[in-house]
Amino acid sequence: MKEGFLIGGCLILIGLALQVSVGPVAWGAFAWPVNGIVLAGFLAVLTVMAYLRKKVYAFQWMTTYTAAIPAMLYAVVLTIIMGLTRQQAGGTWLNDMLTFWPFVLIYVYITVILGLVIHRRLRQMLRGQGSMKRDIPFMLNHLGLFLALTTGTLGNADMQRVKMMTTIGQPEWRALTQEGVVKEMPLTIELKKFIMETYADGSPKRFASEILVKTKSGERVDTVVDVNKPFEIEGWKIYQFGYDTQMGAKSQLSILELVSDPWLPLVYTGIYMMLAGAVCMFVLGGRKRV
Repeated sequence: MKEGFLIGGCLILIGLALQVSVGPVAWGAFAWPVNGIVLAGFLAVLTVMAYLRKKVYAFQWMTTYTAAIPAMLYAVVLTIIMGLTRQQAGGTWLNDMLTFWPFVLIYVYITVILGLVIHRRLRQMLRGQGSMKRDIPFMLNHLGLFLALTTGTLGNADMQRVKMMTTIGQPEWRALTQEGVVKEMPLTIELKKFIMETYADGSPKRFASEILVKTKSGERVDTVVDVNKPFEIEGWKIYQFGYDTQMGAKSQLSILELVSDPWLPLVYTGIYMMLAGAVCMFVLGGRKRV
């Protein structure tokens, strides 16, 4: 345990030194295909570490609970801090934890431990050791978590979130990035009608947009985008974001948010695997009453 807490503390200090010297983690540098190459390299390194486990004490130690528990405690503390502080891009260290080096290094360390444990258990299964009742939930839970962590982290570089200002009767294909840069989109959106329903006191009850979406492939779709009810086309989710508040129900302007996250299905796959693992633990681990 002492070794585990010492290693975690050293990673925190190294992370703080990197944060001061080179600045926050630049996830933009990991955009495809770099993140794919990094993931392949990471898996290759994990495989080498796993096969050297019996020859290198550190690799063998990282498959034990004395390594996992301290790492998890560090991660829990950092995650709690993340939950208690307002997160925003370009914020201070604790306000942008996804680019905070100590946070990233601790989670990379956990992923390494997780990968080595999965590899060890997989080899045991291939040798016919262990029990199916324990192995199936274990592999679903651990593989699911590993998949969610790796793809969610590396896929962050490929996520795009932009705002598009649409006006009735005027096709729009340009949007603004979070940095305020104009970006030409692979689709065109034309606002056909802005819809607003209000309460008796005049406050907004519902607002939505009737839009016509055209893609470069020639597809044309008429749809309605409502708050929390996005429309998805060619990898882009279109959300209702805002409108001209001064004009209210007579607004000729609708602000749409377009989000693309190509790695999200893999993250969801990992989450579903963990859920399936929990169900398997309940079903296979339950005892029959006499």
